[in-house]
Amino acid sequence: MITKENKDKAIAKVARSKADVGSPEVQVSILTERIKEVTEHVKKNKHDFMAKRGLMQMVGKRKKLLRYLEETDFELYKKTVKKLGLRK
Repeated sequence: MITKENKDKAIAKVARSKADVGSPEVQVSILTERIKEVTEHVKKNKHDFMAKRGLMQMVGKRKKLLRYLEETDFELYKKTVKKLGLRK
C-alpha cells in the first residue's frame, strides 16, 4: 500500500496545479509508485498470485492512460514519461 507521503511526492512530480489530483499524468505517476511497491513485494513473495494479478492490472491501466495521453497531448506525454523515468 502506497503511503500518503509517497503519493504526495508522486503527485507533486507532475501535477499541473496544486489542486490537481485527477489528470492522466498524475494518475500515471501514482500508478508508477504503486507498481514499484508491488513489484518489490512480488519479488519477495513469489507465490502471491493475487499480487501478481493486481500488478498486471495496474500495468495495463497505466499503459492505457499513457496511450490516451500520447494521443491527446504528445508533448505532455513526452514530459511525463521523462519525469517518471518510463520507457516506451
